[in-house]
Amino acid sequence: MDGAASGDEHDEPHKGGRGGGLMTCAIGDVHGQIGKLEALLDRCARYSAGGALQLVFIGDYVDRGPNSRAVVELLVDLLQRNPGDVICLSGNHEAVVLAAATDRLDTLPDKPTMDEWIGGNGGGAATLASYGVTRARDLPPEHLAWMAALPLFHDDGTRFFTHAGVRPGHSLDRQRKDDLLWIREPFLSYTGMFERLIVHGHTPVAARIPDLRANRLNLDSGAGYDGPLTAAVFDDRSRDPIAFLTDRGDVRELRANAESGGHD
Repeated sequence: MDGAASGDEHDEPHKGGRGGGLMTCAIGDVHGQIGKLEALLDRCARYSAGGALQLVFIGDYVDRGPNSRAVVELLVDLLQRNPGDVICLSGNHEAVVLAAATDRLDTLPDKPTMDEWIGGNGGGAATLASYGVTRARDLPPEHLAWMAALPLFHDDGTRFFTHAGVRPGHSLDRQRKDDLLWIREPFLSYTGMFERLIVHGHTPVAARIPDLRANRLNLDSGAGYDGPLTAAVFDDRSRDPIAFLTDRGDVRELRANAESGGHD
């Protein structure tokens, strides 16, 4: 992966480990990085070696990077062509765009101002520029409708995919929208087990590599800044990922670790 991660680069498709079952690639926060997204999707396809492949995107497709519009268009097209194999979850940045478009930023948990979204770390200026507009209300209505319809989580019975995380002490079927989109603490420091492995993003990992723990996996490797875009590869034989892939071509194999029940 990034410089701190060990692993071998694969120039050939992955040959081993499908066992005839479904392979799932969960992809971290994209943040307008169309080049990184296209490269990572190619890596996922090559790794699956033509087998059944499901893609789960954990939100934050827009803001910061230069090509939010292209990212949304690509994802809309993927969903239309592969409706059963592509899942796009909502992120907090989609919630911000929707609130900005309807003058409801003050209803969000951290109540950002329009200036903070456009001019600060929110990254909204890059999103507006990618669409050639100066106001969020002028974004294409079909793209706003798409963002508004995104689900908050995907539960495959073994893993629970959501953007930010979950609130400890509450069952997964009783989580609040604000927590699924925005939570950091007490989720990040919680060491107890959940009903599923929680696969999330939202909080960039300083080391720019995935953070795999016993109870959760953080896939935000900082693609919106200087980091790579990362995918975790899962099969239907173990709970934990069997590999990490990046847009840069890095492949970190974890199969022996996943099959033994261990954790990084």
